[in-house]
Amino acid sequence: MSGRVLRGGRDTVPVQNAWVVLHRITRDGAGGGAVDSVRSDARGRYRILLARPDSVSMYVMSAWYDSLAYFSLPLNVVDRPAVHVEDIMTFPTATSGPPLRLTRKLATVAAAREDGTREVLEILEIENPGVATRITKDTLVPTWAGQVPAGAGQFRGGQGDISPDAMVFRNDSVYVLGPIPPGSVKQLSYGYSLPAGTRTLAIPIDQATTEVNLLIEDTASLVRAPRLQSLGVQEIEQRRFAAYRADSLSTGDRIEIELPSTGFRAQTLLPYVIAVLAAAMVAALVWALRKRPTPA
Repeated sequence: MSGRVLRGGRDTVPVQNAWVVLHRITRDGAGGGAVDSVRSDARGRYRILLARPDSVSMYVMSAWYDSLAYFSLPLNVVDRPAVHVEDIMTFPTATSGPPLRLTRKLATVAAAREDGTREVLEILEIENPGVATRITKDTLVPTWAGQVPAGAGQFRGGQGDISPDAMVFRNDSVYVLGPIPPGSVKQLSYGYSLPAGTRTLAIPIDQATTEVNLLIEDTASLVRAPRLQSLGVQEIEQRRFAAYRADSLSTGDRIEIELPSTGFRAQTLLPYVIAVLAAAMVAALVWALRKRPTPA
């Protein structure tokens, strides 16, 4: 395996003497770890020999620069005598810089469950327009923060480019404490629950957002937002969602989703109906056994 370590920013230059580590990642999470390491040369190049690749494992390369590790994409090593790794781009770090941009927000609102609660999943894409990786040295000053709907609960971080361990939820806001490098957008996700009886979900827009997408399983919901477009009903994994899109939202804009009442749900009576029918059958059986035959 061979490749280069470069430093981005205003100029792209090779990184000399950087530690480059080959990692093996197993599907069950056990038995993986660092396989080998080497230093990059004056041109930022490195070469690592993987003598016995494991066909059921995944491999990635990492390079350390300015106290942070930068990773390559997963590598396909099966039946390949030589693997060229895409350049690993590193950056200097900074605690300040131009504001990070929220380029896209996707909110998926599930139908009400038996207890009336609803699950919501939000996926955000954040872009760092600067030339340095944004970091924080104080948990009170996050690298990025955004508002979440008031009244929601059970917040939990999801999968993405930013680890759930680098997210904190407090005071109706999500705080990101992990590093955000420049370049392509970085994705983060989180979920939360709406209490039973919630009729209105208000998604705040506390910063300029290039694009907002909505997927709502209750297709009868009423949606209000600036520059809103209806994209019809879409089927996703055998579930139907009403799809919407809103572009170029500004700070202070508001998205409101009027959810239908959960109302009467016939399936909630099913256990009671079954119990009544069972009791009636038992009573009929007891009556039949006690009934004496009529004399001829």
